[in-house]
Amino acid sequence: MSQAVATRTPSRFLEWLPTTVDRRIRVFAWLSFAAEVLIIATGGAVRLTGSGLGCPTWPTCTPESLVNTPEMGIHGVIEFGNRTLTGLVGILALIVVALVWRMRRARRDLFLLALVVVGGVIAQAIVGGITVLTGLNPFIVGFHYVASLLLVCVCAAFLVRMNTEPGPRARVVPLWYARTAFATLVPLALTIVFGVLTTGAGPHSGDIEAGRNGFNAEVLEHVHAWPGYVLLACLLVLVGAAWAQRLAARRWATTLLGVVLVQICVGIYQARNGLPELAVGVHMVLAALSAAAMTVLLLNLTRRAHPRG
Repeated sequence: MSQAVATRTPSRFLEWLPTTVDRRIRVFAWLSFAAEVLIIATGGAVRLTGSGLGCPTWPTCTPESLVNTPEMGIHGVIEFGNRTLTGLVGILALIVVALVWRMRRARRDLFLLALVVVGGVIAQAIVGGITVLTGLNPFIVGFHYVASLLLVCVCAAFLVRMNTEPGPRARVVPLWYARTAFATLVPLALTIVFGVLTTGAGPHSGDIEAGRNGFNAEVLEHVHAWPGYVLLACLLVLVGAAWAQRLAARRWATTLLGVVLVQICVGIYQARNGLPELAVGVHMVLAALSAAAMTVLLLNLTRRAHPRG
């Protein structure tokens, strides 16, 4: 009896470890996604704490030091910490590429998505350097955020494709539903773009000496909200129809609606309370998660097409 238990226990324990390539891909793909979301959060912290020029040069932190120095205080720690996280994001992206290398022909979709993430991380590091060298130009800062958000979406697409069979795909929802879902991308994109412009006109510049984009922040707050309400209306239609017709995409449509509802509540709260830093940071992360959930929803409108018979 004891010998039988002794032989079974290690095997059960090993089932939980990422010992196969497939399991390793899953583990590191999720870690890569989490790291991309985390770097948006830490990038927001850099900006919202006024640490944007905590490291005044790039690629080194100061002309004399690669890392932050004690004299730079907490701002140097926050800015250099964000730069260090970029390295972690890059390492995770490279590990995913290495793991899918052997299946690059059978799963070309996964291999290309992994390469996009690696290329995006390199581009982001360069844009981050330009952001510092231009004294936190609000338009470059905004582009930096949007690029990070798109990388989150690519990682989300990888996670979806990782769990699907390769090959031709067929639509599993009515045509009108698919068109409505893709049309919902428009108000989502407009909400994000106007949100970036609103932040670029507001008080959170990342440094006391950094300039603003010159737009009227109060007007942009309202312009930013309009496509947000259109987005909410579209999602209510998608969720209602999905559950009424028991469509395959109903759970992700509901998830996206939930994220957007929380996002709207946070947006209203921050607008009515003078843009508190924590609320603005949460708003930034939720925008990225909304875009990721939209990516997953659109990819779940189709499934692997199996030949009849």
